[in-house]
Amino acid sequence: MDFDLSETQRMVRDTAREFATRVLVPLARTAEREERVRPEVLREMGELGLLAVNVDEELGGVGAGVVSYSVAMTEVARACASTAVTMAVTNMVGEVIAKFGSDAQRKKYNPWLASGETVGAFALSEPDAGSDPGAMRTTARRDGDDYIIDGQKQWITSGAWAGVFVVWARTGEAGTKGISCFLVEGGTPGLKVGHHEDKTGLRGSNTVPLVFENCRVPATALLGELSGGFKIAMMALDGGRIGIASQALGIGEGALDASVKYAHDRRAFGAAIKDFQAIQWMIADSRTDLDASRVLVMRAAELKEQGVAFTREASMAKLFASEAAWRVCNRAVQVHGGYGYTREFEVERFWRDVRVTQIYEGTSEIQRIVIARAALRD
Repeated sequence: MDFDLSETQRMVRDTAREFATRVLVPLARTAEREERVRPEVLREMGELGLLAVNVDEELGGVGAGVVSYSVAMTEVARACASTAVTMAVTNMVGEVIAKFGSDAQRKKYNPWLASGETVGAFALSEPDAGSDPGAMRTTARRDGDDYIIDGQKQWITSGAWAGVFVVWARTGEAGTKGISCFLVEGGTPGLKVGHHEDKTGLRGSNTVPLVFENCRVPATALLGELSGGFKIAMMALDGGRIGIASQALGIGEGALDASVKYAHDRRAFGAAIKDFQAIQWMIADSRTDLDASRVLVMRAAELKEQGVAFTREASMAKLFASEAAWRVCNRAVQVHGGYGYTREFEVERFWRDVRVTQIYEGTSEIQRIVIARAALRD
């Protein structure tokens, strides 16, 4: 397997790295304090192509492919995980519209999202239906030339700021076969945004519940086929898991960078702590964890880019990378000792931010179910 990046992939990676170092590192704590990614940051990300990496150029993207998206996500997350998750969801919404949308939907929404003038939101989870979308209660009923959506959604990233929501609702029978997908614009009457969730980590990423009360959208808002929403959700989540695995990898890389620097600078018992075997072993384990994660992430990204089945590989990448990054961040706090438990050092933020990567886009337990089913079937 060739692990070397192509010229395009290197260019995207280097662009993301330069932007992350120049803009995101100084603003990471500001994003936490303000509980949002600043609009000017998103606009610059749009200008650099970071919000539509795998969307065709004719729709405003850069068409650089899945591997390019993965390496860009890693670089952004290395600096600011809150910005990375905003980037991830907007890229995912753009890809879903580009793949399943009508010509009119693609022309309207894809360039808008790619520009950074707005962000996208992915409204699938509900208060009682997270890992089990078949239990969805939100409904959409046909009323003449419109659909009327009623229900609730939970854990919606960028929900307070999004210009377009991809919303799943039940239009038919119980279970997953009666679910359809709609594009709902922010500010549509009947769409109400709830309170900002007071999260432990990713505090710079807005997360809210949504309430739909007699929310009327035109029939042209249907994305894809009627009752075809579950297929769209599963395909989106498969790709989204590559993004979250890449995010976890980036957070872990940031934590390891900080650990290496601190190990050189911090002295104890008359020597730099990098000379102590206990510290060396933590660094070694973290480097191994991250390199193994990168191989799994790159494999899944390459398979998706080739257009072949990648569901199992995406789940393996997401499972391993998220749990490995948690170990890396936990070790990073330990390397820093008491200082690692204070906000004076960045590892405290990495530690808080990385934990949710084992939960969203499918928990580690869901990933194990997906992987086991594939192994047993094979």
